[in-house]
Amino acid sequence: MPLTFDFPLEKLKTYQGITPKPDDFDAFWDERLAEMHALDPQVEIVPADFQTPFAQCSDLYFTGVGGARVRAQLLQPMELPEGGGPAVLLFHGYSGNAGDWFGKLAWPAGGFTTAALDCRGQGGRSEDAGGVKGTTFRGQIIRGLDDEPAKMLFVRIFLDTAQLARIVMGLPGVDARRVGATGGSQGGGLTLACAALEPGIKRAAPNVPFLCDYRRVWEMDQAKGAYEELAYYFRMFDPRHEREDEIFTKLGYIDVQHLAPRIKAEVLVSTGLMDTVCPPSTQFAAYNKISSPKRMDVYPDFAHESFPGGADRIFDFMRGM
Repeated sequence: MPLTFDFPLEKLKTYQGITPKPDDFDAFWDERLAEMHALDPQVEIVPADFQTPFAQCSDLYFTGVGGARVRAQLLQPMELPEGGGPAVLLFHGYSGNAGDWFGKLAWPAGGFTTAALDCRGQGGRSEDAGGVKGTTFRGQIIRGLDDEPAKMLFVRIFLDTAQLARIVMGLPGVDARRVGATGGSQGGGLTLACAALEPGIKRAAPNVPFLCDYRRVWEMDQAKGAYEELAYYFRMFDPRHEREDEIFTKLGYIDVQHLAPRIKAEVLVSTGLMDTVCPPSTQFAAYNKISSPKRMDVYPDFAHESFPGGADRIFDFMRGM
């Protein structure tokens, strides 16, 4: 097996992460969830231009925390079993969008109601309500970092995933006990966040999850690519690192490893040991804190990418709900 640029695999299996967890972390997220639950989401479902003979395709809109109108693609099978069928939530990579309808058709063909989120402020059709103090330059990990923690953009994106899950669980034809979530990179991090914030998620299948253990990324000198905004922030706003502990502690509110202990779903994680974008240790920091049934598929020769047979394994995993 090739040597990983990160810790050896045996150490990865016990690594617990180094990004500080804020003292009020759990109370903070309980307050955010209460804020979300108090909202009227004003759900609107509009038929899409794209349609198929076996699935109704629609644009689903809801109002998220902070007032943004958030959009997701919704694909509903034309025929559903009595008592409702399964559903799956799909989360895209950083700065992207929900993508084409065509690439999701296997899910409704297999009986799954399917909802693919457009993350607010990224490449899709969801609004970015803005209104935070501080920089908006190159990146959303640092968006709101100079404001109160509740206004950090990823706090609100995490809540959008949980809110979408609740909406889908309440749709006609969905068995709320059989809802899963999956995605890669940012989508992998959001899959874990969704499962942590909505305990009704039955199965979660993140691939190479992003948004984990920011300080480890920094100490490995991997604040580049997806994490490059961390380097920008220090260069522009704390060039002597006088606030380093404060900054990483605040980032702890949106570090998925600290949400991971809340997960009740069965979890299947896929990780490449050559991943220099989201280093394996950062992914293991989250995985090792999950106490529900879990499995990690490790690909020694692969990096930040899709894995051979990976989509098939995730589909089979979700079919077992």
